[in-house]
Amino acid sequence: MDLKGPLKKIRNIGIAAHIDAGKTTTTERMLFYTGRIHRMGEVDDGDATMDWMEQEAERGITITSAATTCSWRDHRINIIDTPGHVDFTVEVERSLRVLDGCVTILCGVGGVQPQSETVWRQADRYGVPRIIFVNKLDRAGADFHSVLHEVRAGLGAPAVAVQLPIGAEANFFGLVDLVTMTAFVYVDDLGTRSEQVEIPEDMQMWAEAFREHLVVQLAEIDEQIETLYLDDEEPSVDQLRSALRRATIECKIVPVLCGAALKNKGVQPLLDAIVHYLPSPLDVLPVRGEHPETKALEVREADPEAPFAALAFKIVSDPHVGKLCYVRVYSGTVRKGRTVLNMTTGRRERISRLLLMHANRREDTPEAVAGDIVAAVGLNQTRTGDTLCDPKHPVLLESIVFPEPIVFVAIEAKTKADDDRLSGALERLAIEDPTFEVKIAEETGQTIVSGMGELHLEIIQSRLLREFKVDVTLGVPQVSYRETITEAARGEGRFIRQTGGRGQYGHVVLEVEPLKDSEEHLEFESALKGGVIPREYIAAIESGVNEAMAAGVLAGYPVVDVQVRVVDGSYHEVDSSEPAFKIAGSMAFRNAAEQAAPVLLEPIMLLEVIGPEEYLGEITNDLNSRRARVESTDPGSGNVRIIRARAPLVELFGYATQLRSLTQGRATYTMEPLRYEPASEAVQAAVVAKATGRYAAAR
Repeated sequence: MDLKGPLKKIRNIGIAAHIDAGKTTTTERMLFYTGRIHRMGEVDDGDATMDWMEQEAERGITITSAATTCSWRDHRINIIDTPGHVDFTVEVERSLRVLDGCVTILCGVGGVQPQSETVWRQADRYGVPRIIFVNKLDRAGADFHSVLHEVRAGLGAPAVAVQLPIGAEANFFGLVDLVTMTAFVYVDDLGTRSEQVEIPEDMQMWAEAFREHLVVQLAEIDEQIETLYLDDEEPSVDQLRSALRRATIECKIVPVLCGAALKNKGVQPLLDAIVHYLPSPLDVLPVRGEHPETKALEVREADPEAPFAALAFKIVSDPHVGKLCYVRVYSGTVRKGRTVLNMTTGRRERISRLLLMHANRREDTPEAVAGDIVAAVGLNQTRTGDTLCDPKHPVLLESIVFPEPIVFVAIEAKTKADDDRLSGALERLAIEDPTFEVKIAEETGQTIVSGMGELHLEIIQSRLLREFKVDVTLGVPQVSYRETITEAARGEGRFIRQTGGRGQYGHVVLEVEPLKDSEEHLEFESALKGGVIPREYIAAIESGVNEAMAAGVLAGYPVVDVQVRVVDGSYHEVDSSEPAFKIAGSMAFRNAAEQAAPVLLEPIMLLEVIGPEEYLGEITNDLNSRRARVESTDPGSGNVRIIRARAPLVELFGYATQLRSLTQGRATYTMEPLRYEPASEAVQAAVVAKATGRYAAAR
């Protein structure tokens, strides 16, 4: 199979959705129909190609994004299958950062679910063109038109149907293509055989109405279709496809397709839509960065002859070849054996091998060109988000921003032998996963690990045992609270030390106030006049403020959303130094924050519980006992209710077990971080008392 080709015939796409919407099953079918695999694995059987980790096979969920390459209609398609569970949202984030297009899969029964919304917002942030595949239309309660409405209303997306299902639920057996105005019915369970037929009579009116809507939508944003429409001319199939492609790439339209991947229906038309509507590397805007010295804008075109520039977006420890660094090549060409510059660290590294990945299997390739997604061996100092470039043409690309961990636990090795290996294993896992953090608690000396949820940390524990042969125990999960201030205040810090020789002197006066509607946790500025503090000490003061914020003022949790202004102070010509002003800045911030009515912030989760109606009362009562705010109770398919609520994370530890007990295992739930909110006085008092006791015990 020839996987090389011109840039216009490359598609770099992600498969993303809510958990259990059918991402991995759909990807498995795509690989089968493109000839990449010759037997379709099943998620429920634990043998899906893209779910290659033991933990994925056991749990039936995707944990880590997996990359593969296949070919369809003379086009090369690089696919990244991403997780749907919120604990592994980092995998979606970094994948969308480097992809040109995305297939969002929605369940025909569940519709737009919480993680669907999260994925959609992530794609919006990176301006990724999308198509939607409404899956599982063979299930009881599936409703294509209801999902289409949810996409428009819930996601605010300019969704337009390009296919309609023929039949419903168990009788779903084909689809109408609104672009060609033809119908296809499947005549075998494998889905490899379909017949083109006339559009059924009972669907003719619907098909014409939806086709008219498609043309009208395109006419509003595409001049060519507008001209044809005003002249009352019917656009040709090629004209319609070209207009749909342009509108999709510009994110002005989202084509919506339909199918049932598990029953092998609708997958080949989905592959056609990827080729027809999603962009090649030539269709998206050239990647932009800055010159590391001049800070001037640098633009890198998707051209194999341009200077080399790439972004490292994923690090994996491979037991056979060592550290693998997944990179997206934006411009130029790189060959194995070549030395590249890591512009983020300033270090040069040599690429010893380049690999095309097929889940956890590897194929050597001599080079990678603009538009390629490959894994490189030999980049031992490279981390996620680092820029790789030609040393003669330096450029620094925008990195990747990751969410902060919200759950932490103490971790301890079971034996001395395990303890000797633990720190190295944790370091490797932290390099792979930017949302997994490791630190040593100063008060107790314990090793503390942080992650995105209980499942995330359970998987870390499992990987330590299976991959690194380190057996550990985890403590009780703890919430990663935050602190902030609610009033403006002024604080002073004066640090003076006289030890016989040269002393230490730093004196700082700060004003602090709450910071609203900003993505930054700290806005720092100097309002000094008359040189009361020399300019060279301002950076030291900011460093001291950052240290004080990290240590907290109430219970030792990081302080966020604060504006700090240096307004006064003094210095000594001989005794003043950067360390002295750093300490003074820290003292001044703490003094000001303690007077600014500090409050504790707790993470609030968006919760969706799906269960039988007869257990609605028990579920709701339990949620109320967990300080949850139930926002809606909607009917699902059959005798099912969908409960949406917001609840503090601390109240949701162990919820899975309790929910199974309440409903005899018949209810499920998903949750995702929503935001931080001020904790109640009772909760704040309890957390502060616990922290105070912990510090006292440590001392």
